[in-house]
Amino acid sequence: MPNTPFRPTRWIQAARQGLAIVPPVVLALMVLCLVPELILLGADHGLWGGPRWRQVAYGWGGFWPGLLQGWRPNWPGQPWAMFATYAFLHGGFPHMAGNIVTLAWVGTPLVARVGQWRLAALFAVSVLGGGIGYAALATATVPMVGASGGLFGLAGAWAAWDYIDRFTAAERLWPVARLVAVLIGLNLFLWWAMNGQLAWQTHLGGFVAGWVAALILDPRPRARG
Repeated sequence: MPNTPFRPTRWIQAARQGLAIVPPVVLALMVLCLVPELILLGADHGLWGGPRWRQVAYGWGGFWPGLLQGWRPNWPGQPWAMFATYAFLHGGFPHMAGNIVTLAWVGTPLVARVGQWRLAALFAVSVLGGGIGYAALATATVPMVGASGGLFGLAGAWAAWDYIDRFTAAERLWPVARLVAVLIGLNLFLWWAMNGQLAWQTHLGGFVAGWVAALILDPRPRARG
């Protein structure tokens, strides 16, 4: 059979046909985001523990740039572990809910492209890239939490694979540029809506890491046959 590009629309079709149920790897990542927030939400409302639990969780698992500048960590290894732990803490239930819905929506069709283990690797690299972006560019001393670094990494992978497929097929690259423009516009809007309290540095780092990781994990379009 001829080597035809495996386009994003086909990923979505594959998700609907063969992956109508959220793949286990995506479901596992969703649970890793959901459980900590449910525990902290229960503590916030006095069902167990107390409101201080959230503060402690952020203190021990959030991303603190100061820990890379000589601050004393709460536990050994925290300055390195926070490059991963920040992604599974959130700033409240709406923040978490938005992220896990996006994870299901974006992650499910990507599994159709690279499989579950590579999707997990892609998410992990993107989370790391998001932390590096925040560490390198952020000037605030407040902690950063949320899975958006990993999510923007998945978006970066989506854009990278679409670019490869379109370039190989000698098709227009405008849809890729449009996706990037939409993501930039979304960040600008959220930055304005949140009065500048947006970790755009994490989004940028995750996107770049996801793009690069996508080229390594699946460098060429797949043949259909």
